Amino acid sequence: MADKVIITCAVTGSIHTPTMSPHLPITPDEIAKDAVAAAEAGAAILHLHARNAADGSPTPDPAVFMQFLPRIKQATNAVVNITSGGSQKMTLDERLAAPLRAKPEMASLNMGSMNFGLYPILNRYTEWKYDWEPAYLEGSRDMVFKNTYLDIERVLKELGEGCGTRFEFECYDVGHLYNLAHFLDRGLVTPPLFVQTIFGILGGIGPEPDNMVFMRRTADRLFGADYEWSILAAGRHQLGLCTMGAIMGGNVRVGLEDSLYLGKGVLAQSNADQVARIRAILENLSLEIAAPDDARRRLGLKGGDQVAF
Repeated sequence: MADKVIITCAVTGSIHTPTMSPHLPITPDEIAKDAVAAAEAGAAILHLHARNAADGSPTPDPAVFMQFLPRIKQATNAVVNITSGGSQKMTLDERLAAPLRAKPEMASLNMGSMNFGLYPILNRYTEWKYDWEPAYLEGSRDMVFKNTYLDIERVLKELGEGCGTRFEFECYDVGHLYNLAHFLDRGLVTPPLFVQTIFGILGGIGPEPDNMVFMRRTADRLFGADYEWSILAAGRHQLGLCTMGAIMGGNVRVGLEDSLYLGKGVLAQSNADQVARIRAILENLSLEIAAPDDARRRLGLKGGDQVAF
C-alpha cells in the first residue's frame, strides 16, 4: 500500500468539446482558475492541455500554455504535468512544442500507437456550439494516435534527458505495459515509474474490474517495487474504479478531461468538485492524501524551481 494517495487532476484535455459541458475550462483564465482550485481541493499533480480561447478547440501552441502555466505555478505548489499527447490530429513536433519550452517536472507519455475512438459521442448530441466539434469527433473513426517506438525514444531523449522531465506513462492496454518494460530493460527510463493505467477508452482496455486487477498484476510482475500505480477511468467509471484501485494501493486521476460528471446525470461544475469528491471517498476509507512534495519525493521529480515558466 502507498503511504498516501496521489491525486492527479486532468483539467481540460482534448476529448470533450464545449457543447458537452458549460463548465469545461477553455480560456487560459479558466484553465488557470480551475487548476488552482483543484490543487486547493487536494490534487498534488495537475495534468494540463491548452485550448483556443475563441472556440475551445485543442491547441499545441506554447504561447497559449505560457498564458496559464506561470499563474498556476505562482498560486500553488502542485506538480505541473504537461501533455505530450495533445490530440490525435497533432504531429509529434506540435505535441512536443509546449513541454520542450516549459521544461516541466512531469509530462504525459502514451506508451504506444492506438485507435482512439471518440465518434460514439456523436450520438448524444443533435446541435453543436461550434462547427469543428462534430467533424473532430467523426475524424476519430479513421485516425490512429501515433506513438511509435521511435517517437517514444525521441520524447525520452529530448524531454526526459534534455529537460529533466519525468513521465506519467499512460498505458491504455496490456501491451503498453510491456512497451514500458521494453524501455526499462533498455535503460531509457529509470525508476520510480509513474504508471497510469487507463480504462474505458474505445481502442483500449475495457473498464471491467477484472481488467484492472489484471493490469495491476501485470505491472507488479514487470516492475516489481519500482513503480507507482495510478488509475484513470473514463466517464461514468471514474469514481468506482478509482476507489477500487486506491483500496488496492493505487493512486488516482480525476478531472474534466476524463469525465464531465460528478455523479449520474450531474455535471461537475469544476475540476475541484471531482477532486473534493474522490478525496472525501478516500478519507472516509481511512486513506491519506499526498501533498505535492510527497509526490515529488516518491516520483523523483526535479522540483518546481527547475522549470522554465
